Amino acid sequence: MILDRIDSPEDVRKLNKKELEQLAGEIREKLVATISKTGGHLSPNLGTVELTLALHCAFDTPNDRIVWDVGHQTYTHKLITGRRREFETLRQFEGCCGFPTPDRSVYDCFIAGHAGTAISAATGMKAAADKLGRNEQVVAVVGDGAFNCGISLEGLNNAGSSCRGLIVILNDNKMSISSNVGAMARHFNRLISANGYIKLRSSIRNWIFQLRRGKAIHRYLSRILRWVKNLILPGSVFEAMGFRYLGPVDGHNIDLMIRAFEAAKNSSKPVLVHVITGKGKGYGPAETSPEKFHGVSSFDLVTGETRSSENITFSQAFGNTMLEMAEQHPELVTITAGMACGTGLRPFSSRYPKRFYDVGIAEEHAAVFAAGLAAGGMRPVYAVYATFMQRALDCLFHDVCLQNLPVIFAIDRAGVVEDGCTHHGIHDLGFMQTMPNLTIMAPADKDELKLMFEFAWRLAAPVVIRYPRGGAEPLGVNLAEPLTAGRALVVREGGDVALWAWGRELETALKVADKLAENGIAATVVNTRFLKPFDSELLRVHAAAMPVITLEDSQTGGGLAMRCDEELINSPHKEIRHFGWGDRLLEHGAPAKLREKYGFTVDNIVETVRKIRGIS
Repeated sequence: MILDRIDSPEDVRKLNKKELEQLAGEIREKLVATISKTGGHLSPNLGTVELTLALHCAFDTPNDRIVWDVGHQTYTHKLITGRRREFETLRQFEGCCGFPTPDRSVYDCFIAGHAGTAISAATGMKAAADKLGRNEQVVAVVGDGAFNCGISLEGLNNAGSSCRGLIVILNDNKMSISSNVGAMARHFNRLISANGYIKLRSSIRNWIFQLRRGKAIHRYLSRILRWVKNLILPGSVFEAMGFRYLGPVDGHNIDLMIRAFEAAKNSSKPVLVHVITGKGKGYGPAETSPEKFHGVSSFDLVTGETRSSENITFSQAFGNTMLEMAEQHPELVTITAGMACGTGLRPFSSRYPKRFYDVGIAEEHAAVFAAGLAAGGMRPVYAVYATFMQRALDCLFHDVCLQNLPVIFAIDRAGVVEDGCTHHGIHDLGFMQTMPNLTIMAPADKDELKLMFEFAWRLAAPVVIRYPRGGAEPLGVNLAEPLTAGRALVVREGGDVALWAWGRELETALKVADKLAENGIAATVVNTRFLKPFDSELLRVHAAAMPVITLEDSQTGGGLAMRCDEELINSPHKEIRHFGWGDRLLEHGAPAKLREKYGFTVDNIVETVRKIRGIS
């Protein structure tokens, strides 16, 4: 196999056209076989195999820099930049990360996990190179979905006016920008993408300037050229922003892409190369259902069926709750930022298409849009992953909380996940706890999730409801007691230690309590329910009488632990210990492995309580 001989991009650059095509096929086989076992982002990576090979052939990496937007499409990049042997450990604890990791490879020049950052980062890198006199190419690779992101547009605006020689690759895998692409456009772009086109254009310009009234003639001819290009090419918006537009180019034709990239190098202006790719290409199930296979757990290689649990997840429970509430409340509308499937809103979008808004990858806009809907008399529910909600924190404060508008934020994936530091949903609570008028809740199971959304509806004020990825099945304790703002729920009584659990960590607390009972230690188990407002009265009662242990799938420096410390600093209390995630960058890997490494396990909590109680 050719892939077995590839240890660096230099090896790729030695291959001929036929060998490159064979390598692309082998890489696709490797991607499907590996991801079927480990899970990961399949469709995006199948669509960018040839694009990645063409980039490393055309540019002198790592001297030239490739900046990936989002970063979930870099598996081919990893395979050919020295990480082929560790690729079997993709997304596994202490294995190969699924996103760019600058601290582990010189070929990963910038961290990526959130959309929209590549153009701005590449613009900065190119400006730095120019200032320091380094002659290097900087390339930003951006998907068409990320062009919805405001940061991308800000970066384009800045780069087009000030960044000479920057190259932006638009990876268009949904045809969302190129509705007028056709045979005429492709033919015309074969001409303008030719290696000699830009040099020829400069020579003609110089010749015209030597003529009498040459500048006027050049302006006239340039207007005609722009008019003709705008008729048959979809790049006028980029030209208007100061970019030279090349494309569209077949994103599965390595030779054509290399030619386009070589042409882009010769430009004195920033260049946008429009590449058309097919998401999921080469694997039938992913081609048929690219959204399903965007980010997938392990699956059957032959059928494409995922090996997922039959238990209901919090995302599914949220989607079901929205369907039920929509029947009762015609003013309810839902919003997502390009993640209808992942957040559980796909059934809602099918049943109530006129009450569902997908704004694309624009989390800040989604929050302000929700505020506008609320100000206009609607009742919006905005579903977003915790790690992406971080982008909209100012909008939550300025546009929702200050006006006390009834927007409900359904924050999914709150807690650690497999994908690493860019995706762990553990950093937002420290910001949110300072915001006025905001109620923050976390359900322990699917039934409590429904109770909390019904409570939030009646409250008619800004509300955050956070829940993790994974199972939301009932925990075998009674959580049906109606919610009272700022009141925790005691689900088990005991006098030796109090276990205060936040959200689904109630499951952990119950397991700890069972093991403590085997050691003769009776634990009180508390379902915190509300972080803001907080049940400080009950906490003070417990802390004065017995040790308190807090459990949360979030940073202890900004979540339940911090709140408890603040409440008890001037109150008498016994010993208090916190279990969660400290002030560190957590790596990628299965959450169970992370818990084991950092001591957030049932056995470690039990042992801590035993020591506090003087039991060896």
